[in-house]
Amino acid sequence: MKRVPATFLPPITIDSRAKIPIHRQLYEWFRRAIVIGQMRPGQRVLSTRSLAAELKISRIPVLNAYEQLLAEGYFETFVGAGTCVAGSIPDDMARPTLGKGQKTFPEEIIRKVGLRRISRRAVALTHLPTQSWLNIVGAFRVSLPALDHFPLGVWSKLVARHSRKPAQGIMGYGDAMGYLPLREAIGEYLGAARAVRCDPSQIMVTTGSQQGLQLTAQVLVDPEDRVGIEEPGYPSARQAFLAAGAQLIPVPVDQEGMNVSEFIRHGPEARAVYITPSHQYPLGMTMSATRRMLLLNWAVRNGAWIIEDDYDSEYRFGSRPIASLQGLDTDARVIYVGTFSKVMFPALRLGYVVVPRDLLPAFCAARDAADVFSSTLYQLVMTDFIREGHFARHIRRMRMLYMERRRALVKAIRAQMGDSLEVIGAEAGMHLAALLPSGADDVAVSKAAARRGISATPLSTCYLRPQARTGLILGYGGTNAHQIHDGIRKLNLSLQGLRV
Repeated sequence: MKRVPATFLPPITIDSRAKIPIHRQLYEWFRRAIVIGQMRPGQRVLSTRSLAAELKISRIPVLNAYEQLLAEGYFETFVGAGTCVAGSIPDDMARPTLGKGQKTFPEEIIRKVGLRRISRRAVALTHLPTQSWLNIVGAFRVSLPALDHFPLGVWSKLVARHSRKPAQGIMGYGDAMGYLPLREAIGEYLGAARAVRCDPSQIMVTTGSQQGLQLTAQVLVDPEDRVGIEEPGYPSARQAFLAAGAQLIPVPVDQEGMNVSEFIRHGPEARAVYITPSHQYPLGMTMSATRRMLLLNWAVRNGAWIIEDDYDSEYRFGSRPIASLQGLDTDARVIYVGTFSKVMFPALRLGYVVVPRDLLPAFCAARDAADVFSSTLYQLVMTDFIREGHFARHIRRMRMLYMERRRALVKAIRAQMGDSLEVIGAEAGMHLAALLPSGADDVAVSKAAARRGISATPLSTCYLRPQARTGLILGYGGTNAHQIHDGIRKLNLSLQGLRV
């Protein structure tokens, strides 16, 4: 049995005035902690001398309690390892005894009285189907970059550089806006690559684009405010605005992106609108210049806000990169949200928000109320990664790799699935959307594919309203050529199996 190092024990309550002897109180406490899982099999327990000193009692009752637990099989002793929790518990002891006056266990209470009350916002957030396809890290997992091509050697050296002898400032509390040199590097990158107009004082470093959206929703939206959102659109953005109590206005998208005229007709009094103009999620089109200007004019006239999510704008294969909407904004009505999760790796947990100057105090206060600041160590490492040119080189390599993988995926779909999947969307990003035959249940297809180890996200999860055609979202960023061909074969088998 694997031995687990000693850990902190949950508080042990000893009542010296109780009629129950102290050794029996200790015995009952350990027995219950083991049975209900508070103490793990193989976990080391304190020595009798150490526990007696911690509880400020004689060692004799501790010895008596340990002897009884050893005799009943709850404890085991090992040479050189001391006393540990046993690897298995006798079947007839698999349920803890009830304390005096305790009628039932919490799970049974919940079954009797039903779920306890939670907020309406929490209820709205939990009304989602089980998404088994998101538990798979493999073929077609959306938003997963090519981790096998990440320059891990360079990154490790930079991490070692800053972690070997960190300054006290790195280990203390950081600025809510983020590490200034990183903000300067981000500002230079956004200005050159995305035509974003800002200075470092307007850039807030976050733990990813999702936190950026949550902070934006908290600052801009009051409960019952109306917020326009693309239909279909990014589900996690919907969650962020629902958590702020917003009423969502689904606005259809077509080949020119969000139908802005339709939005203005149905939501003239909307407080804000969320868009992905450079590469619409999930369908992939680019918002036209006419609609961009129309949306900016609407925001100015109504004193409203535009939240621009530029989540994977680095990767365009068929044309030059599209400039950001924020760069066209002359009235500071656009909040620009970006992330390093898709360019670098998701566990990095670094993103950024470009904030209009007059909103900076509110964003700082919201960030301070959330998690104060992002990891300073990774901010330092990311600063060097950008400044030393590794970031630009990595983007160039990944752009070529993703272009090849997209072509391989489209070719495999056409060769193996024919008309069963209709690929849509521009040649950009790290995923593509594909329509299923009319009447197909994309959730059922996704669940069937998940059982074969394939992650195919149903297009219907991106809609608020019922849609005419269902489909699948297939990520290719983290999927190599072999996985693409094998994944499409399994996806085709999953679809064919549902037709039988």
